[in-house]
Amino acid sequence: MSALAQETTTAYDKTLKPVVVKEKAQAPEGRDSVRATQTTIGKGVQQLRDIPQSVTVVTERLIDERNLDTVKEALKVTAGISFQAAEGGEEDIKLRGFSLASTGDIFVDGMRDPAFYERDTFSLDRMEVMRGSASMLFGRGSTGGAVNLVNKAPTLFGDNQVDVTVGSHNHRRVVGDFNIQTADDAALRINTMVTEADNNGAGSSLDKKGISATYRWNIGEKDEFSASLYHLDNNNGMNYGMPWIRPTASSPTSATTTLPLDPTAYYGMASDYNAGTATTGTFTHTHRFDADSTLKTQIRKGEYTRDQRAGTVRLCQGSTNQAGVYTPNAACPTVTNANLSNFSNATVLTRGTQLKIQDMDTLYAQSDYQTKFKAWGLEHELLTGVDVARETKTVYGARSATQGGVVPTKPTTTVGTPNDGAWVNESSRVLRTTSDYTSSGWGAYMQDLVEVVPHWKVLAGLRFDHLSGDYTSYNLSNTNVASQASYQMKVSELSKRVGVLYQPNDLHSYHFSAATSFNTSGDAYSLGATNANIPPEQSVNIELGAKLDTEDQRFTTRVAVFRSTKLHERNTDPLVNLVTLSGKRHVAGAEIDIAGRLTPQWEIYASYMWMPVAKIDVGVAGSEGQGTRPSNTPYHSGSFWNTYQLNAQWRVGAGINFRGRQTPIRNPGWEVPSWVTADVMAEYKMNEKVTLKASVSNITNKLYADQLYSGHYIPGAGRLVQVTGSFKF
Repeated sequence: MSALAQETTTAYDKTLKPVVVKEKAQAPEGRDSVRATQTTIGKGVQQLRDIPQSVTVVTERLIDERNLDTVKEALKVTAGISFQAAEGGEEDIKLRGFSLASTGDIFVDGMRDPAFYERDTFSLDRMEVMRGSASMLFGRGSTGGAVNLVNKAPTLFGDNQVDVTVGSHNHRRVVGDFNIQTADDAALRINTMVTEADNNGAGSSLDKKGISATYRWNIGEKDEFSASLYHLDNNNGMNYGMPWIRPTASSPTSATTTLPLDPTAYYGMASDYNAGTATTGTFTHTHRFDADSTLKTQIRKGEYTRDQRAGTVRLCQGSTNQAGVYTPNAACPTVTNANLSNFSNATVLTRGTQLKIQDMDTLYAQSDYQTKFKAWGLEHELLTGVDVARETKTVYGARSATQGGVVPTKPTTTVGTPNDGAWVNESSRVLRTTSDYTSSGWGAYMQDLVEVVPHWKVLAGLRFDHLSGDYTSYNLSNTNVASQASYQMKVSELSKRVGVLYQPNDLHSYHFSAATSFNTSGDAYSLGATNANIPPEQSVNIELGAKLDTEDQRFTTRVAVFRSTKLHERNTDPLVNLVTLSGKRHVAGAEIDIAGRLTPQWEIYASYMWMPVAKIDVGVAGSEGQGTRPSNTPYHSGSFWNTYQLNAQWRVGAGINFRGRQTPIRNPGWEVPSWVTADVMAEYKMNEKVTLKASVSNITNKLYADQLYSGHYIPGAGRLVQVTGSFKF
């Protein structure tokens, strides 16, 4: 049962309880279903049918059934998602071809969450994906959409549950979910997780722990409070990426492909790692003026660390400079061009150094007011709120030998010796601050949904944001006299959102909407001489869609056609080496989600996007050139999952994930082939307390490029076999 349903039940217990009980009886949600009808991603609690934009809800049931342990894996079951393999360590997500992570478009319980760590799903009740521009709700970013992660909330009912999973590659995972009622109107919810594995199926070891604890009191009363602490500790390994390769020395660039290697093969150093922590404390107060009016205020303090020591694996070969002078590589002096025709177990691989060592502190506060009222003879649903934010980030670099540092020498390896155990002393590096960034901002928004005539609603919203950023870069000199450069950014922007909804009955809702968004130069917490004080990029999204429920409300379908355009995109003018807003790109397509029960025994979830149109309208040659298809924009993407209840004890399931062909960032000249992976599951319910589940993901052990970059790719996970025992008490 979703926290949203729980919240709704408690919040409106005195007035709407009979309605809620009836809804649950006919259409289970959350832990009991892949179907959802409500969301909080639009600010406040809203029916999905009242939001004039596409929203996909990945429920706890779907997360559990498909063993989606990370947010990255959970996102794969939604259409339109692709991943960039730029610097690793965080979810570098693209939605409808526009980056989410770099613009901070991931939210936890409605509050911005930095793109700083690999998130786990152990404490999640559900994941909500809104597509299209959403700056009116969230401020900067949100060109492709936004993702809201909703944590489990304490309730006055519910079971405790422990899930124990063992699997291939010595995978061991224990997840605990404990709900303890401490008074008639108070409860404590604790979620815990420990995961270890030699290999995650894509070349990285796992060693992570997490705990989330929330105490909620005065539940359902006029003034309700909650206080929560969250901590995630990642000490994982890291597969930074594998190089692309051509079939022969004379093959065209367009023939470039992936290496014919098992995805679990690891060629990085044994000393490589991806360590990080995320610690947050959140206080929430909800004041209910009446059944229709709520003021919710949240304050969150967050501390994040990342210490990534990894290296890009490359094919060893000689090189030719711009003047045409060839230089052999001492590690493989006879190899002038590495390609598939001379690829063998003896092929030499080099291992570079890629460090990403950063700390970040955040402080967010926001207050959202939601009410319904009648004025001027019309029904209104008003949403309004304010938020303030302060973010500080410090980046560290390692000195070179000439700067007084130590650079460990990384030995080469060969294709025939994966996991060779080679190790260097990463702690010998001498670190120094290379840059820091401080930003502050505030925003205020108001949106009104008005029923202008029966069955017709009009939505209009406006938000104002003001942000300032101060960035300082330092050199790595060993003179201890840091030469530095400082840059500033100040932004004031309006974001708009309008929509029309036609709701002929309680089952069908049709919408048309238009919304804007903006991206600042400091999206990635970095400024320089070329982009300081450059005005934000501007984007607009238009959408025509519908949300359709069946008569018994067990099945929901969402369809939409969309066009997203970035009107003013940052480009670097090669003549003056300055960033300008001369670029433009757009995408257009259609998408459909279906979720629910076709029959009482047969449950289905599907998400599909067709994006035939994607184009760089104005670009820069050599990058994503004008007239080309942008990177990470597959023509087809989606996921399908279905389960069937054979009898009271046995349930089986099967599904697929797929992505069409796509191009790595910067259009290097080749496309990555499309791929399909298949998963299966069988579940045996021993009794009301114990359930056993066996699952196999990527059953064909499909080799595919999952995360893309122009220089390398990260393979998707190979075949994983896992068995989970769930114990309720």
